[in-house]
Amino acid sequence: MTVACQNCPLRGKPLFQGMSNDDVSRTQRFKSGELSVDAGTPILMEGSNAPQLYTALRGMGLRYKTLPDGRRQVINLIFPGDFIGLQAGVMAEMSHSVEATTNMTLCVFDRTEFYDWFSANPTRAFDLTWLAAAQEHFLGEALTTLGQRSAVGSIAWALLKVFLRGEALGLAKGGSMPFPYRQQDLADALGLSLVHTNKTLKQIRERQLAVWSDRVLQIHDRGELARLAQIEDEPLPRRPII
Repeated sequence: MTVACQNCPLRGKPLFQGMSNDDVSRTQRFKSGELSVDAGTPILMEGSNAPQLYTALRGMGLRYKTLPDGRRQVINLIFPGDFIGLQAGVMAEMSHSVEATTNMTLCVFDRTEFYDWFSANPTRAFDLTWLAAAQEHFLGEALTTLGQRSAVGSIAWALLKVFLRGEALGLAKGGSMPFPYRQQDLADALGLSLVHTNKTLKQIRERQLAVWSDRVLQIHDRGELARLAQIEDEPLPRRPII
């Protein structure tokens, strides 16, 4: 059974802005179905001309680019509510790949309807523009992390950002949240070696700031993580959901 947009379980989460009944109806007309994928399944491939766009309804994944020699740069992590495939919708080709980290359920949208839906629904068009701007902002932060933060500052930044996102999605309970990624994924996101990532996580654990083990992230000292990352520990801005 597919989930009607009116009954979307994500709409009531603190992270997402409200939607008018008209916008819900327009999004429902744009939605063509749902897709369930297993962990490890490629969803979109770099260079592909994908016919579909997606919103992550359940589960987590990641976006990444690869070099010809096989090295990988993780661009960011995918959480419920993220819109996937906007590049293909606008540029007709993906410049990065998307893969499911856990089993995922995706809301599916037909890319051939994208332009007409965008032009006929200015409120929803602005929401997509907001999401693109937010992604640009995040990539600026990520680039700053890669270029200027120390290893411990980089990992503190990543763990706190992840926890703030999980908290806003209702995934965090009592300072813990599911975090089903591998250390290699975090290393590939931060431009660190796996060995350096492991040693830095151990340092953070020994300082009793956070523990990541058995696919669960536990945060013990948010203030100190924020100080190391040189960011504020404050709620994320509410965002649109497609």
